Amino acid sequence: MKTFPLILGLCLVAIALPAREIPQVTPAKAGLSETKLAEVDQFMERQVAEQKIAGGIVIVSRNGKIGFFHTYGLMDCEAKKPMAPDTIFRIYSMSKAITTAAALNLCDAGKIGLDDPVAKYIPSFTNLKVATTNGLRAPSRPVTVKDLMLHTSGLTYGNGPDALKETYKRLKPLESTNLAEMAEKVSQVPLAFDPGTAWAYGVGIDVLGRVIEVASGESLDVFLDKTIFKPLDMTDTAFSVPPEKASRFAVNYTRSPDGLKVTNTFSELKYTPPTTFFSGGGGLVGTARDYMRFLAMIECGGTLDGQRVLKSKTVKLMTSNQLPKEVYPIGFGNEKRQGVGFGLGFSVREELASWDAAGRVGEYGWGGAASTHYWISPKDKLIVVTLEQIVPYQWDTEFGVKGIIYDAVKK
Repeated sequence: MKTFPLILGLCLVAIALPAREIPQVTPAKAGLSETKLAEVDQFMERQVAEQKIAGGIVIVSRNGKIGFFHTYGLMDCEAKKPMAPDTIFRIYSMSKAITTAAALNLCDAGKIGLDDPVAKYIPSFTNLKVATTNGLRAPSRPVTVKDLMLHTSGLTYGNGPDALKETYKRLKPLESTNLAEMAEKVSQVPLAFDPGTAWAYGVGIDVLGRVIEVASGESLDVFLDKTIFKPLDMTDTAFSVPPEKASRFAVNYTRSPDGLKVTNTFSELKYTPPTTFFSGGGGLVGTARDYMRFLAMIECGGTLDGQRVLKSKTVKLMTSNQLPKEVYPIGFGNEKRQGVGFGLGFSVREELASWDAAGRVGEYGWGGAASTHYWISPKDKLIVVTLEQIVPYQWDTEFGVKGIIYDAVKK
C-alpha cells in the first residue's frame, strides 16, 4: 500500500469544533509543544506505512482545550477511504467506564448501593457457586455491585477452573438476545474465586448493565442515552450504527504476514442492524469527539457545559484505587501490571514501575479490544484518546505516543 503516505498527508488535519465543544486551540495555547507533538505524527505515519494499522486518530486535550486532533491513514483500505475526524469506531471495553458511570449516577440518586448484593436486582445470583479443585461450593460472601465495577466478583470471560470454562462455553452468555437472558446464564457459571479476594477481567460490567435496567426500569440503551449521551452531546455513541452513518464506520483489521486483513473477530457483537443485546461491557461504538467529551466530564468532576452527570465525590471513587492491598495490583494471567490498581471504572497508576514505564502516578484510563486507548493525567490536566481498529489488542500506539505526549507538556 504505497499510497498510504500520500493519502496520510492529505488526511492529517486539525478540526475546528463548534463553540459548545471543548475549545480547540494551537498546541502552544493548550500548553503543549508543537515541535514535540510532530513526533506523534511521525510515529503514527510509520505505523500506517508499515501496515501495522490501517489508520487512526490521536486527540489531546490540556487545560480544558483541544490542542491536537489529527487523523492518519485509512478507515477502509479496500475502499481507500481516508480516516476522518468523525469516523465511528468499535470501542469495545471503553464501554465499561460509560456503563459504570451510568450505574454510579443511580448510586448518586439513591437507587443503587455499592454494597448491595447483586442478587437484590438479579435474584438468581443468590445461587452462585465458586469453582474449586474439589468441586463447587458456596461463596464466602455475596457478589456486590462494587465487585462488578472493580472486577473482583469472580466473574470472568470464561477463564478459570474447568467447571467454569465448560459452563461458560456451553451457555455463551454474551450471545444472548438481551441482558435479562445474559444475567440468568451468568448466574449459572461458577465463580473463579470468592468475591473480593482477587482481580479478574470479565462479564461483570455486562451484569452491571442488567442491574441498571432493573434499578431504573429502562433498557440500558435508553438509560445511557438519557443519562450520559444526551447531557454530554455524545451524538454518535450507541450500540449500533444506523444506516445513515454506516459510511463513517471504520473497518476492523488484524495483522498477518501478508499485511492487514479484514477480521470478523467479535462477530457476536452486531452493529449495523439494531440490536436487543446491549453489552455494557463491550458493545458501544463512538467517535473521538464523543469519548473526549465523556472524559472531559470526568476530569471536570462530573460536570460538563453545565450538565452534571455525577457527584464530584463519586468521580473520586472512579479515579482513585479502590482495591484492597491483598488484591492489588491488577493483572491478566501471569502478567502483573505492577503499580496499577483499579477504581470504579478505570485503571489507576499508584506508583511508577517497569510496566508502562512512561505512565505517571495518578494517571487513570483503559482501552478496548480493537487497540483503542485513553488516559488522563490530572496533575498535567491532560486527556488523550487514541483510536484505531486492530484486533487482537496491540500496545504499539499506547506505548509509542505516551512518552512523546508527556514530553510535549509545557510546565
